[in-house]
Amino acid sequence: MAVQDARGNDVDLSIYKGKVLLIVNVASQCGLTNSNYTELSKLYEQYKDQGFEILAFPCNQFGGQEPGNNEQILEFACTRFKAEYPIFDKVDVNGEKAAPIYKFLKSSKGGLFGDSIKWNFSKFLVDKEGHVVDRYAPTTSPLSIEVSPVNFMYFATDITECLNILGYITSNGCYFYLQKDIKKLLA
Repeated sequence: MAVQDARGNDVDLSIYKGKVLLIVNVASQCGLTNSNYTELSKLYEQYKDQGFEILAFPCNQFGGQEPGNNEQILEFACTRFKAEYPIFDKVDVNGEKAAPIYKFLKSSKGGLFGDSIKWNFSKFLVDKEGHVVDRYAPTTSPLSIEVSPVNFMYFATDITECLNILGYITSNGCYFYLQKDIKKLLA
């Protein structure tokens, strides 16, 4: 699947294979803008070197809260919030003209209103294999997403790394876990 970035360059999303993605529809004039952009930048800074990317898709479908052109959107996000993650071309996320990526995301993980995106800053977590593993409401703090140890597993490349992340490996490398815990982990 290909998309355009905010500078008009074609981007094949396959370049993100092997990375954990948080895909977000953003807007510059929403009541959720300051908290979300601030926390997205913090989250990205914390995990960008661990195979994590945030893909931001500006959208003007909710109350006309992203009226700017791509240049203005980039200026706003990069200057005011120090956004270093990719920002893409403005898209529709609902309706007949919804971007293919949003059709895929919504069909993979329906929300409270089924296939509809509720508002600005709806978030989708995608694992290293491209599977949509979770969907978050616009009011969900980006930093709360990273707090869950289960989400850290999406960064892991094998079972040993998963166990280490969850605290099941001692400093000398010995496993210590209960059989029921490992069954839950692998479920």
